[in-house]
Amino acid sequence: MIKKPLLLLILFFATANCFAQAVDTAAVISDSTALQNITVTTFETKTKWKDAPTTVALLNKKELQRIDPNTMVAAVNTITGVRMEERSPGSYRLSIRGSLLRSPFGVRDIKIYIDGIPFTDATGNTYFNLIDPSQLQGLEVIKGPAGSMYGANTGGVVLLNSLHDAGRGNRVEASLNGGSYGLFGEQASWQTQHGGVFSALQQSHVQSDGYRQHSSTRKDVVKWNGQFALSPKMLLSVVAFYADLYYKTPGGLTQAQLDKDPKQSRPATATIPSAVTQHSSIHNQTPFVAAALTSKLGGSFTNTTSVAVNHTQFTNPFLTNYEIRNEWNYNARTSFGYTYSKGGFRLDANAGGEIGYNVAHSDDYGNRAGVQDTVQAKLLAHTTQYFVFGQVNIHAGNRWLFQVGASTNTTHYWYNSLTIKNTQQRTAGPLATPRISALYQLTKSVSVYASAARGFSTPTLAELAPSGSHTFSTTLQPEYGWNYEAGVKGSVIKNRLEFNVAYYYLGLKQAIVSRTDSTGTGYFVNAGSTVQQGAELWVKGRIIHGGHGFVSSLDVWNSFSYQPYKFTDYISGTHDYSNNKLTGVPRTVNVAGVDVATRGGWYAAVTFNYTSSMPVNDANTFFAGAYHLLQAKLGKTFKLRSGTVTVFAGGDNLLNELYSLGNDINAVGNRFYNPAAGRNFFAGARLVL
Repeated sequence: MIKKPLLLLILFFATANCFAQAVDTAAVISDSTALQNITVTTFETKTKWKDAPTTVALLNKKELQRIDPNTMVAAVNTITGVRMEERSPGSYRLSIRGSLLRSPFGVRDIKIYIDGIPFTDATGNTYFNLIDPSQLQGLEVIKGPAGSMYGANTGGVVLLNSLHDAGRGNRVEASLNGGSYGLFGEQASWQTQHGGVFSALQQSHVQSDGYRQHSSTRKDVVKWNGQFALSPKMLLSVVAFYADLYYKTPGGLTQAQLDKDPKQSRPATATIPSAVTQHSSIHNQTPFVAAALTSKLGGSFTNTTSVAVNHTQFTNPFLTNYEIRNEWNYNARTSFGYTYSKGGFRLDANAGGEIGYNVAHSDDYGNRAGVQDTVQAKLLAHTTQYFVFGQVNIHAGNRWLFQVGASTNTTHYWYNSLTIKNTQQRTAGPLATPRISALYQLTKSVSVYASAARGFSTPTLAELAPSGSHTFSTTLQPEYGWNYEAGVKGSVIKNRLEFNVAYYYLGLKQAIVSRTDSTGTGYFVNAGSTVQQGAELWVKGRIIHGGHGFVSSLDVWNSFSYQPYKFTDYISGTHDYSNNKLTGVPRTVNVAGVDVATRGGWYAAVTFNYTSSMPVNDANTFFAGAYHLLQAKLGKTFKLRSGTVTVFAGGDNLLNELYSLGNDINAVGNRFYNPAAGRNFFAGARLVL
């Protein structure tokens, strides 16, 4: 039976736009605009980057494809405090100021939206690897808990933008690229605009043989975006895509195996066959359709309401089992806005709600050399997550901005084991997540800010009922904590030097960590308390901009993260891990880069990434080594009569470092390491008409 709050929320969505009358459009991000002049959409404020009372990072389309056009890893890892890992080609993990303790694979504890529409499912899981970076116009990263507007998370929020080219008329793009280890990529897109209708169709294909044995991958994505001005005062946006992703999973290696042959896949043991024998792999086929209606309700009121549905067919032959999962996901969100302005005072208020519903059929079989064998378990699970939120922004005079918001969140799980006829239910919440922040403009271009926010994150379905475990946890609890932050950001010397300095402190209770049993099956436990405090420094020097000499632009930048995280209260059996370094987190990361362009159409980008060593088990007895990663790209753009063609070539890991870009945390048998590719190269061309 549906509870009253949930029923009211459903009715809320159904009636949100009955009286819609007008449209509120978003700003366009330009590749050449100084960061401090760019409008961000975080917390639905639509304010300048320097005036947002939080730490928010931006990547535009040019930056997303700055080095490698086929993956976001290099681009995302230039953001302070953000770590994107690739355990094998196609297998991504993401953390924002946190640890990957909860993510053996995939993205958890981070809310992700595409064009303002929820992409994370109700269980808290996101198939981030379905997104093709060539089909994005940019992204925004909110660091730290953002539950006051975005629901359950302690890690942060990623806002993916794919419609910023709307309004730029007709365009055709096509590109080809290839490289080491059988890499081949191809992308094509066509967009058109006629009157109040905008349409963009995009297609991409990427494949690779992989650096390691048994690590090939293939991904095909077809995506369509549309915008329809239903009237001068109402805008409908639609996004739809189909992704077909397949990749082999070579498995983790011990240190000895890594040193002997980093290209090998996980070998067999006395009790478990090898990754090759078991044909370990993942196949994900997902169609996603969503629509959002932005309108004005009269006077100073606005509303945006969105709905989304997707279906995932997930097949995973693993070392110890063969999982087939069938998921349906439904999401809806509505947000009402109100603006009042008089003199030097302005008030912007938002209120709304979001609901997600997930239905998962999961069948576990034995794995007989890559062929599903006898049934081990069958389960059916329903997860419902919903929250309501409210927020007020107060601009007091020309210098002060105050932001106060809160939400109340509830998650309900219903689990039915069809093999042993066992039904269980759990409810987490309602849990309140308040947030308050303030910003003061020291000058027209420099601001200081501070915030305090409570975040929480409920266990995902994959954590409550891990694949291969055949159990449903009744003891795993949500993790929660307060995050405090202060910083200064802006620009000086006529926007020539941009910067953001931040300090934060997150005290996390009931932290969820992953463990692995003797068969290699993962499970999750609460690990007491952690302290995740750190400092970040991002600085960019716009040395030359619009120059009339041979060099037309020259940017030099540096991104530094200091993360001395630790467990503060963690006892597991007879082991006391209190004061140990937090697993999977490097203490320091420094990424530096140079970008240069000439008036003759040449351009070059160089990135140097230093990542310190990090513990890979809670006992801190094993560490992944530090590494120095050098990446570079050189290209030239030729002007055509009605467009441009760009040719480029580049290299990754030019120092040929032996390192693991994605570690298996607390792995059984000390198989922690997933070695990344050695020195490799790529080249390609891109046509724009």
